[in-house]
Amino acid sequence: MASGQPQAKARAVEEMFAAVAPRYDLANHVLSLGRDITWRRATGLALREALARRGSVAADLCCGTGDLSLELARRSSGQVVGSDFCRPMLRLARQKASNGQCPVLFLEADTLRLPFHDESLDVVSIAFGFRNLCDYSKGLEEMYRVLKPGGWLAILEFSQVRWPIVGPMFRFYFHHVLPRVGTWISGVKGPYQYLPDSVARFPDQERLKALMREAGFENVRYRNFSGGVAALHLGQK
Repeated sequence: MASGQPQAKARAVEEMFAAVAPRYDLANHVLSLGRDITWRRATGLALREALARRGSVAADLCCGTGDLSLELARRSSGQVVGSDFCRPMLRLARQKASNGQCPVLFLEADTLRLPFHDESLDVVSIAFGFRNLCDYSKGLEEMYRVLKPGGWLAILEFSQVRWPIVGPMFRFYFHHVLPRVGTWISGVKGPYQYLPDSVARFPDQERLKALMREAGFENVRYRNFSGGVAALHLGQK
């Protein structure tokens, strides 16, 4: 890959999310029939023991408008940091957290160059952002670097539907209906065509599990949601 291609992809992704930021949450909830809320809640529940430790530090990467960050904060006895490289998304995340009930520190950062010290975090999470990284192996390497020994990584991401009958129906919806509805809700052409295209190129459940093991994570496992529409991968350093 040419040296300028990763930077160009990163800029394109940033511009795309900035364009849809104002109606991003609404589009997510409508297009997933509200299941995205359930999936994030399940992610927080899976990390509850690590979050509940007094003084724990968790980082939610590619946090977008902060829904998972706030879910983690509701279960945390320590500090939760949400990071993203898209300023309009972070602006909305800070507005959500401004009531102070679930304090989260939001900062602008590149997931491939995290501003955290080695072995400084108890939890790292990333929801529906991992597939947008220019380099999956480098992303996992960086997440491994910042986690403490015993710390947990959680990757919530769209995946491959395993149900034989539902699979073809979902793929038709995902490739033909979702882009049109997403464009109508957001008022922006392009981003919701990118979604099924990016998922089609993304490693399936078993391949992502293998990538995590290759990066050094142990106790790697995953849980399918809605037959594999989304999957939660967990791994421990």
